[in-house]
Amino acid sequence: MAREDRTSRPSRVVVLGLGRFGASLAQELVRRGSEVLAVDSNPVLVQKYADELTHAAVADTTDEEALRQLDVPDYKRAVVGIGTDLEASILTTAVLVDLGVPQIWAKATSRQHGRILERVGAHHVVLPEHEMGERVAHLVTGRMIDYIKFEDDFAMVKTAAPREIVGRTLADSGVRSRHGITVVGIKRLGQPFTYATEETVIQPGDLLIVSGRIHQVEAFADRV
Repeated sequence: MAREDRTSRPSRVVVLGLGRFGASLAQELVRRGSEVLAVDSNPVLVQKYADELTHAAVADTTDEEALRQLDVPDYKRAVVGIGTDLEASILTTAVLVDLGVPQIWAKATSRQHGRILERVGAHHVVLPEHEMGERVAHLVTGRMIDYIKFEDDFAMVKTAAPREIVGRTLADSGVRSRHGITVVGIKRLGQPFTYATEETVIQPGDLLIVSGRIHQVEAFADRV
């Protein structure tokens, strides 16, 4: 199997573990045009998803030689989707590190699990249940229409425009100086999202995409 070229299409990803997270991720990657090798020790799961994925194989993901035989070192991106078996999750991540896979994403079930995965060598740790719970909590309160949290205490939210800035340009409203946030996009009824500028006049019913520190975007959304 030839090594992946930086400009090759489609991209190639190996997904280890076909539980709910791993299977959903693998299917979405295929839908987005990626070539996916899925590996799981459970033959029932492999058979279940084999027709939907590019390649699927039954193997022990903690066995370095088994992954070598599947040409896993030829993949530049790998995702460890194992969550409930912590030992298998950690050992699989360690094997990928030993194989020299350049980009390793690993699912964690807790922050402690995530810290261990990072120490083992995972480049990106994902806590899907925690992150989704946090996101839904923001939506359930009704303050925001959508919420995305990034690293370093930064977030982007979709929210309605507060009444106090309606009818004014973003420059005149002083949202950046007063609230510490930046309005980066705007959507009017019946129109697609577009970039916002200092000259953009906020109208009733406008939806805003706002970025900034988490506490600042939350405080801004509270003003709606």
